[in-house]
Amino acid sequence: MDIKITRTADTILMVRPRDFGYNEETGGDNEFQNKPDLEQELINTKANEEFAAMVDGLRSKGVIVLILEPSISQDITTPDAIFPNNWFSTEHDGTILTYPMMAKNRKAERRLLEVEKLLNENGYTIRNCINVGRLDEPKKFLEGTGSLIIDHVDEVVYAAWSERCDSDQFDNFIRLRFYPKGILFNTQSSSGKPIYHTNVMMSLGKKYAVICAECIPDKTQKEHVLETLKLSFDVMEITMAQMEKHFCGNILEVRNQQDDAFIVMSETAKNGFTEEQLQFLEQYGEILSFNLSTIEKIGGGSARCMMAEIFSAREKNFS
Repeated sequence: MDIKITRTADTILMVRPRDFGYNEETGGDNEFQNKPDLEQELINTKANEEFAAMVDGLRSKGVIVLILEPSISQDITTPDAIFPNNWFSTEHDGTILTYPMMAKNRKAERRLLEVEKLLNENGYTIRNCINVGRLDEPKKFLEGTGSLIIDHVDEVVYAAWSERCDSDQFDNFIRLRFYPKGILFNTQSSSGKPIYHTNVMMSLGKKYAVICAECIPDKTQKEHVLETLKLSFDVMEITMAQMEKHFCGNILEVRNQQDDAFIVMSETAKNGFTEEQLQFLEQYGEILSFNLSTIEKIGGGSARCMMAEIFSAREKNFS
């Protein structure tokens, strides 16, 4: 099988929100969440409007967006289902991986058969479905590409330790997928807590990396991460304030079928970058920004969290 390895995907999967809202089960360690002052129905309406505008904006640029519709039969509330990259990821060899989630109500987001069906219907090759760890894992969690920042080309995996990124489970993932190098490091927010997901403080594009190195307190770990990144990427650092208040680390580079590059972020993130930083990013792709204020404020996640990259090969001339 001839596999083309890329750092960025030309297809993403997004999950339309059904009952988006503040998740009490994740609020303990996600410092980006804020309790709402709006009625639940209005919150969900606004989240759906923001979701739809982002889908339309991506598709207008030729990016393939697959939508997993809300489950009709599901009884349990899933306020974070709009963030699918935490429970599954794909790899270039046609493998789908699912991950052990920390919050009980987030475990209900895992809809592997429906994702597999959606990909098959759209011509994507699925060869294996693998669960990382146990399906009923009680304490060793690893929340997908929220926890794991994967350089598919150099086969290096970066991850910030937290309750949602257990060190044993991280090693398990590295061994399972035969990645030659995994870099696990500690982080600390302005309040002293670990950053809950690596993808809010770090992002890899095709040729650049954005990272909040300021939140890595250990000097040796920080130097190791930066030195490794600089071997393959032009590195741009963001401040703690840019990460925490503007979601400047929660961005993602995607491609369309013509291989044009786009850097997807929220309007909050775009407004948080300096002009020099925006000029840096614009060297590598067109910036696409969307109003995600409701989703960010209440859900504690931004643009990158909403997109699960599909790296699986697609049948040629599929329409």
